[in-house]
Amino acid sequence: MSNSIHIALAGNPNTGKTSLFNTLTGLHQKTGNYPGITVDKKQGSFHLEYGQKVNVIDLPGTYSLNPTSVDESVATKYLLQNTPDLVVVVAEIENVKRNLLLFTQIKDLGLPTLLVINMEDQMQKKGISIEIEKLEKQLDTKIILTSTRKNKGISELKSAIARYEDFSRRTIYSEDASLYKKWLSETYEIGFQEIEDKKRQSEIRKEQHQETVKRYRFIAEVLKNNYSIDKSRATDFDSKLDKILTHKVFGYLIFLGLLLLMFQAIFTWSAPFMDFIDDGFAAVSEYVSGLLPDGKLNDLISQGIIPGIGGVVIFVPQIAILFLFIAFLEETGYMSRVVFLMDKVMRKFGLSGKSVVSLISGNACAIPAIMATRNIEDWKERLITILVTPFTVCSARLPVYTILIALIIPEKTVFGVINAQALALLGMYLLGVIFALISSMILNRIIKMRSKSYFVIEMPSYKLPLFKNIFYTVVEKTKTFVFNAGKIILAVSVILWFLASHGGDKFDQAEEIVSARFTNSNKSPQELEAEIASFQIENSYIGMMGKTIEPIIKPLGYDWKIGIAIITSFAAREVFVGTLATIYSVENPEDEGTVKHRMEMATFSDSGKKVFTLATGVSLLLFYAVALQCVATVATVRKETNSWKWTLIQLSGMTILAYLLALTGYTIFV
Repeated sequence: MSNSIHIALAGNPNTGKTSLFNTLTGLHQKTGNYPGITVDKKQGSFHLEYGQKVNVIDLPGTYSLNPTSVDESVATKYLLQNTPDLVVVVAEIENVKRNLLLFTQIKDLGLPTLLVINMEDQMQKKGISIEIEKLEKQLDTKIILTSTRKNKGISELKSAIARYEDFSRRTIYSEDASLYKKWLSETYEIGFQEIEDKKRQSEIRKEQHQETVKRYRFIAEVLKNNYSIDKSRATDFDSKLDKILTHKVFGYLIFLGLLLLMFQAIFTWSAPFMDFIDDGFAAVSEYVSGLLPDGKLNDLISQGIIPGIGGVVIFVPQIAILFLFIAFLEETGYMSRVVFLMDKVMRKFGLSGKSVVSLISGNACAIPAIMATRNIEDWKERLITILVTPFTVCSARLPVYTILIALIIPEKTVFGVINAQALALLGMYLLGVIFALISSMILNRIIKMRSKSYFVIEMPSYKLPLFKNIFYTVVEKTKTFVFNAGKIILAVSVILWFLASHGGDKFDQAEEIVSARFTNSNKSPQELEAEIASFQIENSYIGMMGKTIEPIIKPLGYDWKIGIAIITSFAAREVFVGTLATIYSVENPEDEGTVKHRMEMATFSDSGKKVFTLATGVSLLLFYAVALQCVATVATVRKETNSWKWTLIQLSGMTILAYLLALTGYTIFV
């Protein structure tokens, strides 16, 4: 027996495959990318009763080994090029016939294959009956009925995995595994990729279609006496709920209400945690400053690294709440209804119904949202979706929005119930959607490509959320946000501190110049120290950079410090807050207040007027609502479009539009 067992989890989307993966591996999992391609690669591990380790790879959801998207291609390629000890195919109790297409294809590759039929707890409710022993014999495999919700069948599944060597490698439909594998290897990419030989592609698709039809006939024969659904015994609640949630009027109102609830929670639930984190980082910075001897190292840590990282960590509660809501909507099956609901709206703007998946995913992060466009078959619709997805409000914008809204919108309620700041945040999200739709309509008329597509979506059964899955999702995504942003913030904070703490001759002679300027003044030593610090940062390297770009951004109501924050936030939008935290900390190390307090107190050096007024706040909100301030998104667009032309059109177009909108906003509210 080997030291560890390697298994692959395969299955159609919405079969509960990820829930099973989470149940088996718990927090012992990691997410990466497949070599050479930006598709999620989820891996995990668990131990059997006798201590043997099982390594699990969760393959992207696929309907068959005849892929129509990049995700499906990855799953197919893995199964063609690797020989795991066991492939566990996850089927869903209501759609066994459709799910068995993938099972029979994998089995015919000569791979040892186990069939898991999930959501066993729904059998009676749906009026479903299965002859397990007969079905096992005809499919030449072991079948395990599971319910991840009620933790049923998991121990039986682990016992079956432990006996992986007992599983046969015999085919059940194809006569020869090696011939079938050879045919799949030759055809699996041609079916969906853009190739010059359209005639050959058409032939391949026809072969795949014929093979699929024959397999379904075989599956129907297998299931004829072994699987049945008696609708008269079913107690179907889904259709009744769908009439309300997908209603042409109430459906939209309910969705809008859920969004408002989410934004209300983002502000109200997170407030105590954010205050605690903000005060904590201020205290840590002060403690470290007093603990370490005076010098460059002290300044770097207390004025650079700690305030910079604190400027992002403070928003972890809000990010976690955002992911909590999104995971909840996906777990219950409601997200698919939103996609269905929005399909007709999307069509009017030149988008596919499947574009909604990317636009909704964009609320978490634009990068996976852009990659999610791979399930859109039509290239024109996919290209438009890629170009407009960054308009949706990603989690990286959330720190910028929330601190600006907190600065310019008073903390009061509207109609005695709704938080005014939450309403403003909802407005920013809706603004992003409006820009995405208007841009789509314009691009649909400008881009001259023939377009024809069909919208098909599965409506999974409604179910109570499995809180274990929600917990894992929130932890994993929040952790990814913190560590990915944290690495960038740490690097940017160190660079910013260096640039703000060093300069030319004026910087080095700041004390003499300022002291001479205020020789006959009545300024206290503390006030004089503040003047010296302010003079130093204005004449530091970062001050020189800021002063250079200040003429361009001054019409928007920004000073050179905001200009630097905008430039650095191109690394990641959330760096905006961390940059200002670092600059203000270096400029006034004696100020022990929070980031928000320092921003409230910030003034223009020439006029002494406050920087963050209503006009400046509105201008910044509009700028970040539209500007493509994310280098990782730019790189992803380049990779997904395979074109610098569209990437640069998107980047320059969004930047120019952001500037004009910010200018308009400032002019109106000044």
